[in-house]
Formats: sequence, C-alpha cells, structure tokens
Amino acid sequence: MAFVVAVAIEIYLLRQGGNPAALFPVGLAMGLALYHAAFGFTAAYRNAIVKRDITGVCAQLIMLGVAMVLFAPVLANGEIFGHAVSGAVAPVSVSMALGALVFGIGMQMAGGCGSGTLFTVGGGNIRMGVVLLFFCIGGFWGSLDLHLWQQLPGIGAVSLGRELGWGWALALQLALLIAIYRALKSLGGSHGARLWPEPGFRLGNLIQGPWPLLLSALLLAFFNWLTLVIAGHPWSVTWAFTLWAAKGLVLVGWDPMTSGFWTGGFQERALNRSVFMDVTSVMNFGIIIGAFLAASLAGKMAPSRRIPVRSLVAAVLGGLMLGYGARLGYGCNIGAFFSGTASTSLHGWVWIASAVAGNIIGVKVRPFFHLQN
Repeated sequence: MAFVVAVAIEIYLLRQGGNPAALFPVGLAMGLALYHAAFGFTAAYRNAIVKRDITGVCAQLIMLGVAMVLFAPVLANGEIFGHAVSGAVAPVSVSMALGALVFGIGMQMAGGCGSGTLFTVGGGNIRMGVVLLFFCIGGFWGSLDLHLWQQLPGIGAVSLGRELGWGWALALQLALLIAIYRALKSLGGSHGARLWPEPGFRLGNLIQGPWPLLLSALLLAFFNWLTLVIAGHPWSVTWAFTLWAAKGLVLVGWDPMTSGFWTGGFQERALNRSVFMDVTSVMNFGIIIGAFLAASLAGKMAPSRRIPVRSLVAAVLGGLMLGYGARLGYGCNIGAFFSGTASTSLHGWVWIASAVAGNIIGVKVRPFFHLQN
C-alpha cells in the first residue's frame, strides 16, 4: 500500500513539474533512515540526561559534523548548478530562545520532535498522530502571536561563515562539536549501544532493519545536503505543520487577511497554492510514507489504540508546545538546530542550548503524566 501511494504521488508531482518531484523521494529515503535506526532527538537527550547514555547524542554530533563539511563549499559559493542557495540563518533573540525552551519541554511531554513525530506517525503510532494534530495547531497559534514576541530584544541574524570566513567558521564549529563530546565524556557519559553495525549486520537489514545509528546519521547529513542542492535551502519540517493548520482553518471560515503573518509574501503564496507545491510539505509526506514502508517491511505495523488519559493529555500539551515553540524559535531540531548549525547560523547554537534546558525540565515533568524516563 505504501509503495503504491508513493508511486502515485510521485507521478502526480512529475506532472506538476518543479522541485517537489525531486524532493519527494528524498523524503521517502529520510523516512526509511529515521525509522530503521529509530533516529530520534527526544530519546537521545532523555537517555543522556537520565542514564548518561550519550550514544544518540554522539550520532547527532557526527551527523552535524558531516553536514557542516558538505554545506560549507556550497554556501560559500552561493550557488550550485546555476541556481542560488542559502542557508538556514535566522535572528538570534529572546523570543527565539524562549521558543526553543518551550519546544524542548514539549519534546519530552510529547515523546517526539519535528522529524521524530513524522516517522513515528508513519510507523503507526496513534498517540503521535494526536501530537501531530496539536503540533499543527500550536504552530498556527504561534504564527498569530509571532509579531508580539518579535518585539523582544535580539541581535538579528548572524552567519559565522560570513562574519569569520567559511574556513574559520567550519573549523570553529567542528572544534565545538569535539569539545561537546569531550565534555559529555568528562561528565560521565558512556555508550549504551554501538554506533557501528552490530555483529551479524547483513544486506537484509537494509530492507527490514534495524540500521546502525551511524549509517542513518551519515545518510541524513547527505540528504540534508541534497535538499540544499535541489531546493536551494536546507531541510526543514515545522513550517508545513503551520501551513496545514492554516489551510484547514481557511476551509472552516478563517480569514487570513486578519493576520499580518499570513498577508503578503511567501506565507500568503503558500496558503493560496496546492500543498503539493510546498517543498516542506511534500518532504514531510515522503517521510511519513517512507516510515510506513519501513515499518511494513519490518513487520511492525501493529498500532495500539489504547492511550492512557494522562499520556493523552501530555500528547495534546506537548504537541501545542512543540508547534508554538517551533514558530517562535524559527524551526525545530531540524530546521533550526541541524540545518541552522550546518549553515553556521548562530541561532542554531543558541537554539540547542535553550532546547536542552527545556528537555531537562521536560524530563522532570514526564512522571506526572505517567511517562517513563
């Protein structure tokens, strides 16, 4: 079923023309890589905080380092294959940091992040479907309030590549990743699982899984670079959630002209076009379907419909916090952190510092909702 749906969508996109047709398969591949390695940010941070298991965090550090090396020459040149490219560079501000903090708390309450929500929904997790719904609602809510939050102090967008030169910026960021790893080790961090392939890993594992974290980390770095090359900008996730909610509300009578965020520019154009013309939406569809395909191949499509009340409340609140925080923070763990730091944007580093603080708070809140740490 997943394969048939994927083929049908790709045929439709090819008939429409443009970047979505090229990026939908990238999304499918991302879904496979995320699901087969269970490559999430939320559990990785929780394991590091509670168990001092830094395996997942190390996989992220490797992914970031590879992406930085791939991004630097393309962004330094400003174009590739005859078309312009730009990094995920956003303003550094109090509201951005607060948004990342709220997002971090929401990660632990919801049990997922931007990419994590997509691949777990694709894998058949009903609870994460609730998270996704309220993720969309929270993102739309944040879009209506964004102009108020943007009045708080900030220093504007800062690209380390432009300020220091791309060579120096790359060296600085790679050194920072190494320093983070050494700091985690000195604080007692250890590896609870292997980054490398387990003994007995065979070609059949590529189809049915599981995949080693290192394989998915390298693939996700490459897929983000491929997105940059094709779309002209790096991978992002949460903008699409905000757009989906806005489109749904238009259908029930909401007037976009009542919001400055949705009046004029990119947002208004996206709202007036088919969702299949939005690159982020198409890639998100690809991730969900790719994860569904991966779960089917692994024989793990057995969703549980029983959700405890407190867990359901946490899903609703967590989803709202994820959406609202992502809108204030100019993205999530993908658009702000992964793509931001790979683009040498200072806001990516500020985002992750704030989000980690939020995750620490979220871990402490989880037991109230009967969520295990």
